[in-house]
Amino acid sequence: MSVKVSGLTKIYGEQKAVNDVSFEAQKGQVLGFLGPNGAGKTTTMKILTCFIPQTEGEALVCGFDTRTHSIEVRNQIGYLPEHNPLYKDMYVKEYLNFVAGMHKVPNKSQRIADMIEMTGLGREEKKQIGALSKGYRQRVGLAQAMLHDPEVLILDEPTSGLDPNQLVDIRALIKKIGEEKTVIFSTHIMQEVQAICDRVLIINQGQLVADDPIERLQTRISGNVLVTVEFLEKVKETTLNKIGGIKELQQISERKWTISSKKDIRAEIFRFAVDQNLTLLEMHKEAFSVEDIFQELTKG
Repeated sequence: MSVKVSGLTKIYGEQKAVNDVSFEAQKGQVLGFLGPNGAGKTTTMKILTCFIPQTEGEALVCGFDTRTHSIEVRNQIGYLPEHNPLYKDMYVKEYLNFVAGMHKVPNKSQRIADMIEMTGLGREEKKQIGALSKGYRQRVGLAQAMLHDPEVLILDEPTSGLDPNQLVDIRALIKKIGEEKTVIFSTHIMQEVQAICDRVLIINQGQLVADDPIERLQTRISGNVLVTVEFLEKVKETTLNKIGGIKELQQISERKWTISSKKDIRAEIFRFAVDQNLTLLEMHKEAFSVEDIFQELTKG
């Protein structure tokens, strides 16, 4: 297990910024870490990256304890914080060379060239960082985070300031990295979560309120599976009630219905249509968006 957090708690005065949080993240997974402002996301990531110590609990990164083996943890982690701290008076390639030297990266010239190509910084490598747009500064931050080939990548709002074309490139890059590394990805852009993440953690007021694949979250907040179905023929409610497992029916039109049930009954609906000599024009399972789920679990 690349990251293992158990009973993590951080107290500032009388406020619990993080309250008994536990989760695991493994290799080959992009983990979305969501929560409203002040929920405890950044505090948790700062503990994992050894910027601040926890008050209670345990955090292990690649088997190393963040309290007792902070140097080993830092060697295993690439970190892009929310406010990307860069030396703006340095040139892109000069800065990456400086970072590679700190990490004692072997064959650093080739590694720097690979990172510049991977993050699309080729045309900007000879520019001062301070002269770059925000989107390109984010790319420099990503390059420095990945430069020493860490096992765990922690990204706090990594797509902030990127234009739509840059977003596509960086999404693909993070997804590709997530096939071989452990990626913990924090963002307020819900579309990013659906596009990139395999699993979602949601934290609210310091406590973990969800830890599931997106598909499981979608049924969790309602407790039901919703299927919208449309027939060529007019269908009455009494006829539809012959389908086993229906909890509730909602009529959209004479031919179109939303069916609520405790499980996915699309196979039963298909068999029902065949038995009743009905023609199915449309059938799909309704999915709550990540934004719906986030609002439901963090409201109030």
